[in-house]
Amino acid sequence: MKIRPMIEDDRPAVEDVINSTGIFTVEEEKIAMELIDTYLSQTGQAEDYEVDVVENGAGTAAGFICYGPTSLTEGTLDLYWLAVHAGAQKQGLGRALLNWLENVARERKTRLILIETSSSLPYATTRRFYERMGYAETACIRDFYRPGDDQIIYCKYFPNQGLTP
Repeated sequence: MKIRPMIEDDRPAVEDVINSTGIFTVEEEKIAMELIDTYLSQTGQAEDYEVDVVENGAGTAAGFICYGPTSLTEGTLDLYWLAVHAGAQKQGLGRALLNWLENVARERKTRLILIETSSSLPYATTRRFYERMGYAETACIRDFYRPGDDQIIYCKYFPNQGLTP
């Protein structure tokens, strides 16, 4: 499995990944694609977002991860999006993408990675995935997205890089 920076030719496949998951709202899908388009328009420049894809056996993007430095912090990365095509889930692609990000974090001397997600039922599998990958729930903001849908914030520290919990 190959992980690499996203290129313009990957856009249709990444959009298919986003649409296939069945957990994102129409608005979330739209925001994800706006972020992808922002990334693609800034390729080669100083970017706020980085997007990497994981290829399937045919060389097509089967998943993606979007992340970037957290504004006004030292050594913190935000994981904005991680998704794997519904037809390619349970094959280790999500784990590979998150491990990829953690290796990037170590190379950059990142102290911690933050992940924000929903408490809603469709995101239950996502939350369990992050927990299995060693991310700890650090905060919960009640009714953040809408009444009854809390924002759950996960965090993973990299102790050799500086601050530890």
